[in-house]
Amino acid sequence: MTDIFSFADDLGPEKIIYLYDPSTDLKAIVVIDNVAAGPGIGGTRMARDVSLEECIRLARAMTLKNAAASLPHGGAKSVIFADPKMPRDEKERLIRSFAHALADIKDYIIGPDMGTDETCMAWIRDVIHRSVGLPREIGGIPLDEIGATAFGLTAAIDVASEFIDLDLDGARVVVQGFGSVGAHAARFLGEKGAVVIAAADSGGATLNPDGLDVAALVDWKRAGRSVLEFGGGRTLAPDDLVGVACDIWIPAARPDVLTEDNAARVQARIFAEGANIPATPGAERLLAERGVLVLPDFIANAGGVICGAEEYRGGTQQSAFDAIDVKIRCNMREVLERSRADGILPREAALRLAEIRVRTAMALRKSY
Repeated sequence: MTDIFSFADDLGPEKIIYLYDPSTDLKAIVVIDNVAAGPGIGGTRMARDVSLEECIRLARAMTLKNAAASLPHGGAKSVIFADPKMPRDEKERLIRSFAHALADIKDYIIGPDMGTDETCMAWIRDVIHRSVGLPREIGGIPLDEIGATAFGLTAAIDVASEFIDLDLDGARVVVQGFGSVGAHAARFLGEKGAVVIAAADSGGATLNPDGLDVAALVDWKRAGRSVLEFGGGRTLAPDDLVGVACDIWIPAARPDVLTEDNAARVQARIFAEGANIPATPGAERLLAERGVLVLPDFIANAGGVICGAEEYRGGTQQSAFDAIDVKIRCNMREVLERSRADGILPREAALRLAEIRVRTAMALRKSY
C-alpha cells in the first residue's frame, strides 16, 4: 500500500482526495498541494494509466509554476482513470460526475490537460462554475486552441537561445508529443525560421532531415490521424526519437520520457520542457554534464496557467499573450542568469525562485 505521507514536505500537499462514483464508473484523484497564494489552478488529466504519484508530482509542479509566475493562485491537479477516446456521451457523463464530486472543494479551479479540452471545461463550468480554458463562445480563452502553453515555451526558447548563441532561424527541432502543446510549438518556432525535422505522438514517429511540412502535419493530426502515417517523412521507432541530432528537443507528452537510461542519447543544445515533469532529476543532471541547456518545466511551460489565470480574472486573449510573454521571458532570463552566476543547474535556480515566493505567501497567511 502506498504511504501517501512519504510524498509530504513542509509545502504540501494539503489535501489528497479520492473520488469514486460506481454509477458513472468515476475513479479520480485530486491533489491540492499548496494554496497559500490563493485557490489552486491545475489541469485534469485523463488516461488509463495515471497514478497517485503522478498526480502529486504534477500538483507540486503547479505550485511552483504559479508561484514563479507570481499568480494569485496555488497548485493543484487531478487525474481521472479512463480512456480519453471514449464516446462523447460517455465522456460528458463522466466529466459531469467528476465536477459534481468537486462541488464542495472550493480551493481548486480546474483547467484542461492531457485527455481533456475546452468542451470538458464547459461541462464542468455548467455544473460548478469553476473552470478555466473555456470555449470562446461562453466567454473563455481556449488556451489549447490558441496555443498558450506553446507560445510561452517559444518565448523561453527565444531567451535561452541568447545564452548559447543559437540562431533560431534554421535551428533544427524535434517534438515528442505532437499535440496541443507540441504542434503549436512547432508552428510558433517555424515562424522564427526554425525547422521541425522529427515529430512523434502516441502512434509513432516520423523523421525528415530536410524538415517536415508543419502546416500539413497539423492538418493531418486534426483529421484524427497519427504522425506515424504522415507521408512527409520516414517512419521512426518512437524510442529512436531521443537520439535524433538537433538543436532543440521538446518533450510535450507524458512524464519521465527521459531517464538516466536514455539521457545520454540526446543530441541537442536545448531541452525545452513543454510537458510537466518530462525528465527525471538524474536525467537533467546528465544532460547538464553533456552541455545541454535544460529549460525547467514550471518556468518554460507556464503559458497555459498564466492564460487560465487571466481568463479567471476577466482578461482577454491579448492580455493573456502579453502576460505570458512578459512573465516567462523575465523568469527564464532570471533563472539562466542565476544558474550561470552560481554554477548550479537551471532547475535548482528555478526552485529557489519559486520556493521563495511560495514561502513568502505562506508566511503572510494564517491557516486557522
